[in-house]
Amino acid sequence: MSRPTIPDQVVPPPARAGGRRAAGRGVRPGRTRRGRPRGGGHAASTPHSLAGDAWRDLRRSPVFLISAAIIVVLVAMAAAPGLFTSTDPEACDLAFSRQPPSASAWFGYDLQGCDMYARTVYGARASILVGVLTTIGIAVVGSVIGMIAGYHGGWLDTLLSRVTDMFFAVPMLLGAIIVLATFPSTVQTPAWQTIGKVVLALGVLGWTTVARLMRSTVIQVKQAEYVQAARGLGAGSRRVLLRHVLPNAVAPVVVYSTIILGVFVVLEATLSFLGIGLRPPVISWGIAISEARAYIRQSPHMLLFPGAFLSVTVLAFIMLGDAVRDAFDPRLR
Repeated sequence: MSRPTIPDQVVPPPARAGGRRAAGRGVRPGRTRRGRPRGGGHAASTPHSLAGDAWRDLRRSPVFLISAAIIVVLVAMAAAPGLFTSTDPEACDLAFSRQPPSASAWFGYDLQGCDMYARTVYGARASILVGVLTTIGIAVVGSVIGMIAGYHGGWLDTLLSRVTDMFFAVPMLLGAIIVLATFPSTVQTPAWQTIGKVVLALGVLGWTTVARLMRSTVIQVKQAEYVQAARGLGAGSRRVLLRHVLPNAVAPVVVYSTIILGVFVVLEATLSFLGIGLRPPVISWGIAISEARAYIRQSPHMLLFPGAFLSVTVLAFIMLGDAVRDAFDPRLR
């Protein structure tokens, strides 16, 4: 004989103060009267990406703000030198040769009687342009080679890695000297060709570190679950590389490129100082330093101001690179 079924008792909702009940008043489940989550907490915070967290940290970093302000001024000086001086840098008078700084010429005059302040301002264009173009070139070439080698692996990885090692074994400065000595520039060579030769000489050996960084990062990223899921859903290699691997592997390359840009500015000045880099009529800090080396005791101002601008530029990019590296390093969070 089966046990009789006892109907469930309907328990009325608890009465609130004043005899009113919460039922029937349109209160959404999981929320209080004013729409806030139960438990007194705030709404769940929106998840941030690594780039978003890094940018939030950079905005609070004094090192980043100072270095970024200096770089903005230098870039403006290179892009629009007319905003900083109205003096023609090529208007020279031998009567003012090597005169010290004065009210009419803040930085004095060089050997040809040219205004040093105007030539220092206009010299930022060639020096920074060489650094920026070389950095962009090595970042693109090195990233492509590193991504292909790290993602596909096998014999292609072995081949590209050995080629990278061959280029990496040659010192960058020595290789640049060999290239520029083989294809020298003259006074009649257009400015864009002279700058292009220096960029090519520095970039032909500068991409190796970027390729090694990208390869090692891609090898780690391609083992992630979201990459495996994208492959399982039928995404092609190109889509996986561009949409999933590259955004998560580019951070080390960005940090390295920020730091190496200042190094390329120094290398350009070194090559111009040796007489095989930029040549007149191109105006650059390296050429000004090269012309001042014979008169460093008699006219130290000829070396002081272009050398100071060069040092500040390199220091600003190094500080910016350090700040970006600290912001993108999750171990420091």
